[in-house]
Amino acid sequence: MYVINAERMSINKETLKILLVYPHYPDTFWSFRYALKFVSKKAFSPPLGLLTVAALLPKAWERRLVDLNVDGLKDEDIRWADYIFLSAMDVQEASAQEVITEVKARGKKIVAGGPLFTLSPDRFPEIDHLVLKEAEGILPAFIEDLKKGEAKHIYTSTEWPDITSSPIPDWSLLDMSKYASMCIQYIRGCPFDCDFCAIDLLNGKEPRMKTPTQVLDELETLYQKGWRGAIFFGDDNFTVNPSKLKEELLPALIRWMEEKKYPFFFFTQASINLADDEELIKLMVRAGFDSVFLGIETPEEKSLYECNKTQNIGWDLMGGG
Repeated sequence: MYVINAERMSINKETLKILLVYPHYPDTFWSFRYALKFVSKKAFSPPLGLLTVAALLPKAWERRLVDLNVDGLKDEDIRWADYIFLSAMDVQEASAQEVITEVKARGKKIVAGGPLFTLSPDRFPEIDHLVLKEAEGILPAFIEDLKKGEAKHIYTSTEWPDITSSPIPDWSLLDMSKYASMCIQYIRGCPFDCDFCAIDLLNGKEPRMKTPTQVLDELETLYQKGWRGAIFFGDDNFTVNPSKLKEELLPALIRWMEEKKYPFFFFTQASINLADDEELIKLMVRAGFDSVFLGIETPEEKSLYECNKTQNIGWDLMGGG
């Protein structure tokens, strides 16, 4: 791990107040605005990254979450906070910039992370502290420096954290009734080399998985909080390690779901080569998966070669296999 651009500040409080803010999605694929009207919900799913960051913060620190897709950012929340933690994807840049302008106008300090800031840190000089890449491996150092009044401008790392140490997201910050689905994450990283994708920069090429126990603990937490219905496995490619799924996660998930009488149904994202593995498909169905979002950018093999999406080559994408 390395840090650059040191800045010194005085912190006299043992308990900090942290406002976690998730920017608004514009009317794109990501917003699901018109579909959400049919289910009377305000957003598709909650900001899993910020909920995980909240769980990584010291227990003595107070925290609030404002998801601008379901609520407005109130002046009283900004005044309450010692720090604003901001996370965003590229598609949320306009809203993120509005938050930055509003917060800085009130003299508050911002800690930013997530894909938008990780991929383009130089575009946001007004951000006080940038925590880039995955929080589990970097946030602890920032927290320690912040406590000592020695927080630096940029924190990043050349290594990927072991996500078996990732905590259960802090679901207590959330009004679940405003969302169409909850979400969890099983795997990070992808070995494929699709030219249009930034996952290898954000999460690396070596897939890293949570343990089945971790996944079940997260599901149990959602179950105990009263959630029933849809849960999105928010992995960029859920089936990238089929042997681990078939041997470890899915059998454990099947047992848990049967014991609980199937309180959830799951959906996720995968590449189309999932269809080559009938055993995996059957296990996913038994575990409660009822739909999979497949990445099919084009049926033209020449175009697939050009964008380096070789895992789709050889499929009759127009005919289904």
